[in-house]
Amino acid sequence: MKYAAIVLRNIESATQSVRYAAVTDEMLSGGIFLDEIVLLSYSAPSALSSALIRLSLECAAVFLICDDALLSCARDAVSAHTGKPFEGDFSEEAECLYFVLPAGEEGVERVKFSVLPTVDSRRGRKYSRSVVRAIAAPAARVRSALVAAREAAKGKLSLHAIDYYGETRIELIYDSETPKMICDEVVRILASELEEYVYAVEDVTIAKRLFDLLKLRRLKLATAESFTAGKVGQSIVNISGASAVFYEGLNTYDNVSKMQRLGVSEFTLKTKGAVSSEVAYEMAAGLIADGHCDLAVATTGIAGPQSDGTEKPVGLCYIAVGTREQVRVFRYRLNGDRDTITNTAVNLALFLAYREIK
Repeated sequence: MKYAAIVLRNIESATQSVRYAAVTDEMLSGGIFLDEIVLLSYSAPSALSSALIRLSLECAAVFLICDDALLSCARDAVSAHTGKPFEGDFSEEAECLYFVLPAGEEGVERVKFSVLPTVDSRRGRKYSRSVVRAIAAPAARVRSALVAAREAAKGKLSLHAIDYYGETRIELIYDSETPKMICDEVVRILASELEEYVYAVEDVTIAKRLFDLLKLRRLKLATAESFTAGKVGQSIVNISGASAVFYEGLNTYDNVSKMQRLGVSEFTLKTKGAVSSEVAYEMAAGLIADGHCDLAVATTGIAGPQSDGTEKPVGLCYIAVGTREQVRVFRYRLNGDRDTITNTAVNLALFLAYREIK
């Protein structure tokens, strides 16, 4: 079966993109593989009409995705095409289904609870997914793991790998006729090939995984960040019940703050610089020395776009993870813009903290 999407763009806000990626990703997770995505302006009704005519002859379903302000325009276009009122989320014809979906998270929910059940009913089978999530896995290792997994899959399931801020998320998508033995073997291969980088064989974030482990072990976490803007701590605090596992989070960007709040040595700062393994170590050690936390995470680095006035490059960062027994420091050289560098560092910090106590 062939499927296609039409993304309606508001020409009056030409620089604002339609947040359709999350919607189409959710379709993919449910076994709806889009063969074509057409980007159109709502102010060109003839182009939209032509697209609907062409795609309806080729596809089992056509999905119109747009921001809330254009939903009525999309519904009207489908009504004009089918010759009958559009009610609810979809219009059903003998050869084609037509869906009108909002962009963003609301569209994702519609896909889960309306699109997938309707499409599954028509095609006579239900699709499921399994997920393997890893952080900091080298690209070559991921490619090798995917090759081995695809060989084991024997064409019975679909594998998709997405890289996002240092995390690799691999989806296995399969229908109800796929033998469970094959699915289990593919997951086993991926988990084995990427063993030291895998933190979950289910669809859960690293923050949630760390939170659950802290809660299980009855441990308290503290963070000191002079590079990641409090995002490491925020990732945990955003989870309901965070007060059970999170002691405190400090944003110690100024050197005086590092000295007064964390006990970082002035000598270390002057001789090694704020962005150094030594300072990262002393930041984490300062949190532990306070006596109120069991696990400490500290970050220091250069997010860019400019360096810090030294010869140290943009993207250089140090992440320290400490317990009452030891503090370990990890050095990374990250690439990308400021947001990419800091968000990647956040994922790395959470993963290193998880690995320290698992």
